[in-house]
Amino acid sequence: MAENKTKETGGDVDAFLDAVADPARRADAKALCALMARATGEAPALWGGIVGFGRCHYRYESGREGDWMVSGFAVRAKELVLYLGLGAGGFDDLLARLGKHKTGKGCLYVRSLADIDPAVLEAIVSRALAAAASRHAG
Repeated sequence: MAENKTKETGGDVDAFLDAVADPARRADAKALCALMARATGEAPALWGGIVGFGRCHYRYESGREGDWMVSGFAVRAKELVLYLGLGAGGFDDLLARLGKHKTGKGCLYVRSLADIDPAVLEAIVSRALAAAASRHAG
């Protein structure tokens, strides 16, 4: 069975964020990193090009299993991509109050932190963490 391509690398998160070329995107990434660390209670870790928080082991009915971050984000050229497991549902009330964003297959896409309410985002991250803990318990 194929291994996950994205794995925890042990890289320096601060250096990774400092290397973001666009100053506004860099500032957003650093603020998002602090927000997610606060909301999850986890230290950030690099998973390839993703800043991840927490770790869980998953196992599908097919037998495929592995380790993955509980939540995380990637800095893309045009947006920040937050990996939160939104596909499981239960976020509509918060997403309605978040501000300008897009969603897709469990991810949240925001162009700028200035476009959203950071308190609502922190609540979404916290709820996503609780949902992941429930899914991966036992």
